[in-house]
Amino acid sequence: MNFKYAKRMSNLGTETAFEVLAKAKKLEAEGKHIIHLEIGEPDFDTPDNICQAAIKSIQAGDTHYTPSAGILPLRESIAKYMTRTRGVNFDADEVVMMPGGKPVMFYSIIALVDEGDEVIYPNPGFPIYESMIKFMGGKPVPIPLKEEKGFAFDPEDLRKLITDKTKLLIINTPQNPTGGILTKEDIIKIADIIKDKDIWILSDEIYSRLIFTGEHFSITQIPGFKERTIILDGFSKYYAMTGWRAGFGVMNKEIAPMIAKLVTNSASCTNTFVQKGCIEALEGPQESVDKMKAEFLARRDIIVDGLNSIPGFSCIVPDGAFYAFPNITKTGYKSRDLNDHLLYKANVAALSGTAFGEYGEGYLRFSYANSRENIKEAIKRIKGVL
Repeated sequence: MNFKYAKRMSNLGTETAFEVLAKAKKLEAEGKHIIHLEIGEPDFDTPDNICQAAIKSIQAGDTHYTPSAGILPLRESIAKYMTRTRGVNFDADEVVMMPGGKPVMFYSIIALVDEGDEVIYPNPGFPIYESMIKFMGGKPVPIPLKEEKGFAFDPEDLRKLITDKTKLLIINTPQNPTGGILTKEDIIKIADIIKDKDIWILSDEIYSRLIFTGEHFSITQIPGFKERTIILDGFSKYYAMTGWRAGFGVMNKEIAPMIAKLVTNSASCTNTFVQKGCIEALEGPQESVDKMKAEFLARRDIIVDGLNSIPGFSCIVPDGAFYAFPNITKTGYKSRDLNDHLLYKANVAALSGTAFGEYGEGYLRFSYANSRENIKEAIKRIKGVL
């Protein structure tokens, strides 16, 4: 027997966070107490009003298929939300609801990138960008995020990377793994560089409501860029709904049916009662989001101060999301080696910067989606093994 797998499977990457989580869980099974700072999800429960809306939906019999793009009341609610938060008019026909944020990435790249097309993406950045580009036969072109610029990229670097094969630019603000943001001025410079080029934009704005300094600015707010941009957003980070699998893409009316057709050909649709919960998330009380953001801000200050007190660590203050990305070069360790050292010797789970690309060497990512007490204990443990 000589069964073979499709060659494209060798191009598929993964998320190291889940690999580290598996190692941590194994240690916990052996009786170790692990402090989890590796997983990027809020450590809060989904607000009760959202849960109750989904429960009522199930009880009402909302357990059947929906249109692949999502139910109209939800798409209308999302369009109103996007119009309000981006200052640009959107309507329901420009919204495609999906089971999570990753499908927005995947389907956008499937729809836009042919074999040999070049895609510029942030590095260090969310690892699924590079994975999906390679899987579809595209050429990933990393643009370095620079610590001295607050982990934004230099627009002049972008200018140098663009070729006649560049098809898509991926931007992410606030950013995973660095917590950096692209300012309004940064985005205007980016737009100016590509305005006369036939380049699509995938704007990952999944952390847009978790900004601690200034306000979120979307490239769609620049005239002419709404039509060439797919916005990725969702419910997981703001409403602690990671396991619900609820994301959406906002795009022009020509490509929206194509993306919806990809949903039809894969997931069919997003879970019906999840969509009802999402309506309540957007239209119900927002106090939980404000409370969570305030708590993340307090934890950010604790972890940044703590990391900067560790010999060999240097951590700038992140402006958004819930990640700290300290420079660890002065410890003498490589990122992956230090990450393993902290897991097995200090029982603190973090992520190597190299899990997010080649330009992540010399850094670790710590998620501060954990209690203040655990963050302080993690700092104490790290100091004890360095």
